[in-house]
Amino acid sequence: MAINKNHEVEELEGVRCAIVERNVSPARTQFLKELLEMNGYKVITAKTPPPKVAAPPAAPVSQDPNAPAPPPPPPPPPPPDTYTVGVTNITFNSTNAIMGRLLHAKDGHVVTLAYWQQKDDVARDAVPYFSE
Repeated sequence: MAINKNHEVEELEGVRCAIVERNVSPARTQFLKELLEMNGYKVITAKTPPPKVAAPPAAPVSQDPNAPAPPPPPPPPPPPDTYTVGVTNITFNSTNAIMGRLLHAKDGHVVTLAYWQQKDDVARDAVPYFSE
């Protein structure tokens, strides 16, 4: 049970994990996995189940028996592949880890919010997060 929305614990592939992010793309999943494993966390990723879709509304019935049947609606496009990323350390909280300057990038710099959100290619830890 989560204390708040920022600290969710869930079972991924049979292991209790602190949820880092949900519904992330494969590229974002790879980025987070590399970053968190480099910082000593064991990362578990699980494919996000497809969203539940409501049944399509019934087509109106024509009063004319000789009228041609309307063509069936096209099938909806398949949902994109997304993943849920979690770490086995259930005390992990990504907000606390970023703002508390607990994570480090490959080059040794502290992970900034812009780097975490992949807005910057390098972690510019000399620049305060509130000026970005």
